[in-house]
Parts: sequence; structure tokens; C-alpha cells
Amino acid sequence: MQGLTAIAVKQAKQEGKSYKMTDGRGLYLLVKPEGKYWRYNYRFLGKQKTLALGVYPGVSLADARQAHEGARAQLSEGIDPAESRREEKLKRMLAAGETFDAIAREWFVTRIADKSESHKSRTLGILEKDLFPKIGRRPIANITPTELLAV
Repeated sequence: MQGLTAIAVKQAKQEGKSYKMTDGRGLYLLVKPEGKYWRYNYRFLGKQKTLALGVYPGVSLADARQAHEGARAQLSEGIDPAESRREEKLKRMLAAGETFDAIAREWFVTRIADKSESHKSRTLGILEKDLFPKIGRRPIANITPTELLAV
């Protein structure tokens, strides 16, 4: 199977419908009307997963291939690359002293965005009514599980 070329990626037309341009071994460019996105489809513990590798042209074909190889290396060591990325991001947030409010809002955007409107509304209501007023401004690293249970 022939892989993608930098020219083919650059010339990919952003049309009305989304389509994929495959490079091989699960790496592909998802072309949508609003942009071009590098993705990697893989299986971990029998489950199909997709890892976002970046947005073209910010992430070139060479960069996407390098990230793809890194993710494949993690898989060969028994590590889920998506989970590894989440853990690294959380560590950076903790080190930066991110507040509960900031992290909860990011979680809401990334994890709840595809849920129903009623679920989103209910979840945001709980955060804004019960949690943000009490612990929202505190660095997340300073919040204990006991404190969360008390809220």
C-alpha cells in the first residue's frame, strides 16, 4: 500500500463531505469542510480507539508519522497512548496549579460535549451550583477526596 505524500495532503480538497486519506497502519488524514485532522485508529484491550495527532498544516505529514510511531511504540509496551496523553496533561495542570474550575470546565468540554442537551445542562448545573462555589478557585492538587465527598 502506498502512503500519503506531502503534496497529496496539501492538495486535499475540503469539500462538503468528510473523507479519509489513509497513510497506512491506522494513520490517516480526516478531511472535513472545516479543516484537516491527523488521526490514528488502533485497538487496545480489544477496543477500537482513535487518537488525535493534530491539525494540518500545523502538524505536517512527517510530524504525524513521528507521533504515530510514538503511539505504536507505546502500544507495543502495553500502554494506551490516549490514556498516557491524558495523564501527562493532568500532570502538567497539577504542576501549573490549575484550579478545580479550570480543569472541570475542560473535562466538560472534552468529555460531555457529545452527550444530550439535558445531560450537559444537568452536569453543568451540578458543577456551577454545588462544586464551583465551594472548591472552584482552589488548586486541584490541594483538594482531597474527603473534601470532594463532603461537597
